[in-house]
Amino acid sequence: MKTSDFGRSAAAGENGICENLTSMSRRRFLKNTALAGAAMAVPFPMQARAADATLRYMCWEGYNDPAIIGPFEQANSAEVKFDLIVDSPAGFAKLAAGGSKDVDLISTDSPWVARMGPANLCEFIDPVEFSDVFDSFYPQFKYPFAPLTYEGKMTGIPTRWGWVGPTVNTETSSVDEWRSYDACFDSKNKDKIGIMDWGDWPIMPMALHAGIDPYKELDQAELDEVRKVLRALFKNSRALFSDLSLAQKAMLDGSVKTLIGTGSYTTSALRKAGYKNILTVVPEPVNGFKKGIIWLEATAIVKGTGNPDLTKKLVKYMASTDAELKLSYTDFTCNPTPNRDVEALYTDEQKAVLQLDYAWEAWDKSVFHTVAPNVDDLLAIWQEELASAQ
Repeated sequence: MKTSDFGRSAAAGENGICENLTSMSRRRFLKNTALAGAAMAVPFPMQARAADATLRYMCWEGYNDPAIIGPFEQANSAEVKFDLIVDSPAGFAKLAAGGSKDVDLISTDSPWVARMGPANLCEFIDPVEFSDVFDSFYPQFKYPFAPLTYEGKMTGIPTRWGWVGPTVNTETSSVDEWRSYDACFDSKNKDKIGIMDWGDWPIMPMALHAGIDPYKELDQAELDEVRKVLRALFKNSRALFSDLSLAQKAMLDGSVKTLIGTGSYTTSALRKAGYKNILTVVPEPVNGFKKGIIWLEATAIVKGTGNPDLTKKLVKYMASTDAELKLSYTDFTCNPTPNRDVEALYTDEQKAVLQLDYAWEAWDKSVFHTVAPNVDDLLAIWQEELASAQ
């Protein structure tokens, strides 16, 4: 495999993907979309009222939507200033390096919120004080919620979630073909497997496919097995994407039959645009060993916040029915929410976009994305095998 083989598929040419789209990361693409939408949708006020308090919010795009934050600011005579992050490790590293003194709360991927507990970077959530939040949650997210628990205390509040599994275009491939990742290695699908170059996300499902739990400490034999699987995957594929828009287009035009390392986060925008033939499924468990992955975003109070009462108010607000409804259904991604009251407010069309009829089946067939002890080893293997495949 040549470097240009991966490049052509991701940049255009013979696979029919637009040549004039600028390459950008998943989060950068979504961030730009969000900012553009906000700029068009929200007029400048004629006269700004001075805020009585200011909160500093580190978060992904979407959480900063004026339609979400505006009502909170108005109700509390507050101003919320944002520090948008484009990847969870960088956000965590910024807090750990001393940036926590400049941040009141953070919304990011749950493994990094979980790490804030042992790193002494968060104020733990009081289950009594936040009992009204937990009362509104589905049973799966109620206190105590293990993925966000450290020494019996919760590090943050769940906000939105989804699942990772094969992405399917039902006009070019059968759902039944993707009940297993075996199809990724079938010679009939050679050069039709799209791989997302999104850190550990494409690695984890391949480890699960090999019967290895990547969320526990791995020995050398297990690491070697993951290497073999990645080597075989690269051999059967020539489409490596870091650009979300190109990956979505490749799914639509049939250049690839599936995308590995993504899931409902990617497919929902296509479904919202009318492409109900695009969906994400999870593979079937084998002898009880699950092959899908649940991802979660969560919101945490940063330790030492200068305004703890107002910060707690904002954390509660972000888990409220009104905020969660808006957060779960945006122009660039649509995802389920832990708040069960939100579901009753969706239209039938919105439920279809979110694949809500499938969501809990995906949950039951998946493991939870948590801190992976060998993530650095796995990323090194990924890079080595990718280089060898060129």
